[in-house]
Amino acid sequence: MVVAVAETETYTPEEYLAMEVESDLRHEYHNGEIIQMPGGTPAHSQIVVVINALLWLALRGKNFCIFTVDQRLWIPDRNIYTYPDVMVTSRPYELQSGRIDTVTNPILIVEVLSDSTKAYDRDEKFAAYRSIPTFQEYLLIDQSRCQVEQFTKQGENQWLFTEYRDRDAHMTLTSIQVEIPVAELYENVLLEGNVQPENS
Repeated sequence: MVVAVAETETYTPEEYLAMEVESDLRHEYHNGEIIQMPGGTPAHSQIVVVINALLWLALRGKNFCIFTVDQRLWIPDRNIYTYPDVMVTSRPYELQSGRIDTVTNPILIVEVLSDSTKAYDRDEKFAAYRSIPTFQEYLLIDQSRCQVEQFTKQGENQWLFTEYRDRDAHMTLTSIQVEIPVAELYENVLLEGNVQPENS
């Protein structure tokens, strides 16, 4: 018996962008396939707000731009459009040719991990980000427990991995010369399995 397999409908980048401008929801574009992005949890949202605030305070008045979840990123080598949780670029930021809504030059990218996305964020998504010439640092923040993974570019095809599980630790983001206390990332965030928010 032969089982028929439905073909996945594919779209051009132009078709995707036209639909995305009109959509109330955010979608990623992966080489022809359009994927709706899942909704976030309160912990995810809180961590994004906190890391954005910490970066804004540290980088205020410096030659960097900070973007959060609604800013689209174009990865030309992989034919991918995506929306990182937090992204830092140099100032002035660079836009995709012909667009006013899609940046191309991240230095630092931050993703807040969930059970449904963490494998993708660590593997395929990180590989796609590494194809961006300006990309220098990747931060993965777990929303279910105190754990932060940091990848810092050391050279061509060489990345340094550092893991933080101690709330008293301090991370140095070398790409932008900013130090962040791990405890502050999780301040007042209700982690999975806890009955009270994590406080510093």
